[in-house]
Amino acid sequence: MPKLFKINIPLLFLVFFCLFTQAQDKGAVTFEMKLSKNKLGINERLRVDFAMNKDGDNFTPPDFSGFRVLMGPSQSISSSWINGVRSYSKTYSYTLAPTARGKFSIKQASIVIGGKIYKSLAKTVEVTAAVDKPNGEKSADAIADDNLHLVAEVSKTNPYLNETVSVVYKLYVSPQISVSNYRPLDNPKYNNFWSQDIQVSRLNAQNGTYKGKAYRYVVLKRVVLYPQKSGKLEIEPLSLEVTVDVPTNKRDFFGGRVYSQTNKTVSAGKRTINVKALPEKGKPADFSGAVGDFDFKVTTSKTQLNASESLQAKVEVSGKGNLKLFQLPKPNLPSSLEVYEPEFKEGIRTNLAGMQGKVSDSYTIVPAYKGKYPIPSISFSYFNPKTKKYITENSEEILINVIKGPSSSSATNQTNSNNKQVVSSSNNAFHFIKTKTSLQAIKSNYFFGSTPFYLWLLLPLLLIPMYILLRKKREAITNDVVGNKVRKANKLAKKYLSKAKATLGTKDAFYVALEKALHNYLKAKLKIETSEFSKDKIQVLLSEKKVDTATIDEFISLLKNCEAARYSPFSNVQMQQDYDKASEVISLMDKQL
Repeated sequence: MPKLFKINIPLLFLVFFCLFTQAQDKGAVTFEMKLSKNKLGINERLRVDFAMNKDGDNFTPPDFSGFRVLMGPSQSISSSWINGVRSYSKTYSYTLAPTARGKFSIKQASIVIGGKIYKSLAKTVEVTAAVDKPNGEKSADAIADDNLHLVAEVSKTNPYLNETVSVVYKLYVSPQISVSNYRPLDNPKYNNFWSQDIQVSRLNAQNGTYKGKAYRYVVLKRVVLYPQKSGKLEIEPLSLEVTVDVPTNKRDFFGGRVYSQTNKTVSAGKRTINVKALPEKGKPADFSGAVGDFDFKVTTSKTQLNASESLQAKVEVSGKGNLKLFQLPKPNLPSSLEVYEPEFKEGIRTNLAGMQGKVSDSYTIVPAYKGKYPIPSISFSYFNPKTKKYITENSEEILINVIKGPSSSSATNQTNSNNKQVVSSSNNAFHFIKTKTSLQAIKSNYFFGSTPFYLWLLLPLLLIPMYILLRKKREAITNDVVGNKVRKANKLAKKYLSKAKATLGTKDAFYVALEKALHNYLKAKLKIETSEFSKDKIQVLLSEKKVDTATIDEFISLLKNCEAARYSPFSNVQMQQDYDKASEVISLMDKQL
């Protein structure tokens, strides 16, 4: 029988543990610098790795004199077990660009491992003239430049005056990179254009191509423009600051790709469009600037009524085009009809195709006498950019029949023949005159000793403290410099708003006065100088003051109308609407501020 040996389990475990510890601690600590190359062209890139075989802390890189750091430090860690032996590596990596030719020394880096300080050896790198085919690794900035593009797509580059032009701003992103955030740096100002932004409710990524390559893109901004001037007009660029995540060749502990983040400024670039003037040949005499494709009609709410009753006559233009930028024709009504100022109405929706809908003037007419009153035909002319021709449409003649009421001729004869007024008398014609009175004799010394006497006697004593209080209040108001500025600005706002009302009908004077009123109101409420005004800053400040978004948008819209009035035609109805809107917005902001 073979002899059995008794195995000591605790002793065996202790032996294996010692062997495991020795295997794990086998080898000295290493910390070294590795260069991708010792000689490179000035247009190439140098990669520098600081590698260690044990984890450390307080890594201190050299100053990289003669080089510019493009990326880094990026950190990578690898760890593995092979036959019970642990292999560990940790690396700090930098991508450098040389700043000049010559020989440069990359000095020591240091790190603390196990409580001891370890330093790498310095190495020398030679930088030569530029090479034809640099093979250095591209920086994150260079990769982002090649794979990120902001483009302004213009629907027409050679439109007619007042023809619709749409601009769509798209951000193209290559699949090689990703965008984590963006913010606008400079919004374009559309000088010499009537403009309206089309709201982008949400950002939807779509597949597309840019210069023949596959990209993903999002639409950031859409705007509709109507040029107000012929010739070459520039569309200012939109600029964005974009945070870009660029993949590197490094892998993290779990094998995932390591990304490098960089901020890039991209711009859509200026776009120039050549605006054609409307042809003079064949231009109708009644042409008021309408450009598009329209229908025109004149209608009445009724054609038969009695005197002193009212009817509505509506002049309406519908279709596609610059509906907000021309005047509606006025009907030629008989002088014997009482006509009130028209009520302007608009139902317009704006998309990338331009304005669509209708505008109308509604006249209230009240006939005073019976008879038949014709409303003559009126014409409306517009230019159609598709057919490149002027088109004139005429309304039908409408006959208003007033059935019952006084005759104008009989009323005139009655007025001329009878200039006297019949007066009827009655017995109680003077009943309002009182003939009986209750008089009382005035007592002697009635005033002295009476209540009014003592009140007048004490009045000076009461006036003295009132005078002191008023004087202190006046001094407080005089010393309140900020308050005085606010009150002064409030008065100026009221002054200019009243001036704007007085200049209704005169476009330039009205909008100058309205803009000054709005600015002085903000100066009073926000306590900032007029020189600091910009629409973006106004929007931010009002948002901080908890003014609701709708009121802010109305206020900004008024400021835009004041700017647009310098180069766009505005009707009297539009001016009245802007004045009423300004009064309403100031009232709402007063309550919220």
